[in-house]
Amino acid sequence: MKLKKIIIGSRGSQLALWQANWVKSELERLHKNTEVNIRVIATSGDKIQDVPLAKIGGKGLFVKEIEEALLSKEIDIAVHSMKDVPMQIPAKLEISVITERENPLDALISKNGEKLADLPHGATIGTSSLRRSSQLLKYREDFKINPLRGNVDTRLRKLDEGTLDAILLASAGLNRLGWASRITEEIDHKILTPAMGQGALGIETRLNDPIFEFISPLNHEHTYYAVTSERALVDRLDGGCQVPIGAYAKIDNNLITLQGLVASLDGKIILKSENKGPVNDAIEIGRELGTELLKMGANKILEKLL
Repeated sequence: MKLKKIIIGSRGSQLALWQANWVKSELERLHKNTEVNIRVIATSGDKIQDVPLAKIGGKGLFVKEIEEALLSKEIDIAVHSMKDVPMQIPAKLEISVITERENPLDALISKNGEKLADLPHGATIGTSSLRRSSQLLKYREDFKINPLRGNVDTRLRKLDEGTLDAILLASAGLNRLGWASRITEEIDHKILTPAMGQGALGIETRLNDPIFEFISPLNHEHTYYAVTSERALVDRLDGGCQVPIGAYAKIDNNLITLQGLVASLDGKIILKSENKGPVNDAIEIGRELGTELLKMGANKILEKLL
């Protein structure tokens, strides 16, 4: 397929633009005679910075306006962080490509260089993620959780200038923006199960759009299977931003090992399990694990929160 021009839709945050520019450079590398431009689209999630996402509608707030631009053909493709993409997307759109995943783990950045286990009693940690806060409280109930929103630079500044002892961010974003040196500790997935799709970029297109041929070389097969399995798990749980859910898939020798977690907000109840199987069964592996977690009692937690 030959295209003379392509427009990428993206949020305007520093990290979103890094991601869109990376896709732009890769497409220009693959297709020498194609002009690739980025159109910044303000989303509701970017405009509302003083309220936790769980209270204003969740993940879809970061993609809605971009998807509308895609449907109206103002843009040709959209680049998203996969952890921001809700389970249900418009019927005329699809996530057709998922690029190779960055580090999916959560990162601790502490003010005085202490690791998670060494933070002082009653340490105040900044995060607006219910998934992170519930697992932190399970790990140490003395922690105090402070809501923290804003882009990466804003959150780092709040740590440096404020009363927080530490903050939690995705390792992937810090690595992409050149802040890896600020990471005090990458938290093992056994302590903090990552978010579904964390560290992976998705390219959304119109359904069955021929542009897929143009962007398909960017698809990373193992990442696609892993994230597909994680999304199937979260979809089975019917979970969103309002619910502490973790989903983390690893692939070795074409076998998926999927870890799933559902937690109460206070961290007193943590339900964990895993499922394994061949990559071709990615969706079924996720659904089966979701069903198992529901049988373990996840439905009771979900009913209280949804």
